[in-house]
Amino acid sequence: MKKLKICFVDFWANFNAENNFFYNLLKENFDVELSEDPDYCFFSVYGYKNLKFSNCIKIQFIGENQVPDFNLCDYAMGFQNLAFEDRYLRFPLFFIYGGYDNLRNKRIFDTDKYLNRNFCNFIYSNHMYANPIREVFFKELSKYKKVDSGGKFMNNLGYAVADKVEFIRNYKFTIAFESSKLNGYTTEKIFEPMVVNSIPIYYGNPNVNHDFNEESFIWLKKESDIDEVVSKVIELDKNDDKYIEMLMRPCLTPEQMRIDWKGNLLSFLEGIFEKDFNEAKRLPLFGYNSFFQGELAKISELKEKQRKVNMLKLKLGSIYESIFSSFIKN
Repeated sequence: MKKLKICFVDFWANFNAENNFFYNLLKENFDVELSEDPDYCFFSVYGYKNLKFSNCIKIQFIGENQVPDFNLCDYAMGFQNLAFEDRYLRFPLFFIYGGYDNLRNKRIFDTDKYLNRNFCNFIYSNHMYANPIREVFFKELSKYKKVDSGGKFMNNLGYAVADKVEFIRNYKFTIAFESSKLNGYTTEKIFEPMVVNSIPIYYGNPNVNHDFNEESFIWLKKESDIDEVVSKVIELDKNDDKYIEMLMRPCLTPEQMRIDWKGNLLSFLEGIFEKDFNEAKRLPLFGYNSFFQGELAKISELKEKQRKVNMLKLKLGSIYESIFSSFIKN
């Protein structure tokens, strides 16, 4: 087995470098070593530590609604349908959550159990940068019945849900809206309810029907169709036969079932690892791009210093408030 010295940087919070989808896949096929001096650096969009690594092959994974930056990476994986030599693979975020193969199976279950569930759920924490349509739709559907909101945003349960997927399992419908509408941008939002047989009410990728069977979920294609979609949800909620009919439809079309996401990813990565290091390198070592990366590194360092200053101010402010409150009480 080929030896790979790798690192993971700039991934989301709670990302475990020693136990994640990519690391586990590579461990099955290569002799993998996590290293501070890697030959291959995997990075995402949540920071700029990747700029510290220059003498390695850099592979970016996009889990957000952004386009890969080929000025920073040799290769990339993301949502968009791009064609860029051997440097890109469309690999949507939803696949790394596990359970995809379960969608290939015929949906057989106890209908009474799935009918006698709560109405609908809404679990979101991020709202600062999200499309406001999430909140608008939540409020419109709530006019019919209470929609249980278990996230930090619009919470109406009095507690935050600990296990999102297990929570979703107890609902007939799940509001599954992406943070934005973008071609190719299909995340776990629609996937998670499908895995536990909750019908997704989806908004996001205009081409989501390329990833999942559009007959198996409720699709808000245009913001002007909110009333129509709410009526569709109400109709299915009131008509048990129609609800079960939709629930039993396969989540994947025959064509989608033939997509080998894991095989495609492994083939893409093997194509990188099999090349000689200098042959695999795609980023230019000199010229303006070197200047661009250097300037970006300086900016990121300034931002990090400012972040630490802001955190210190918050901490000192809390201490001052605590002392002042104690003084007032005494």
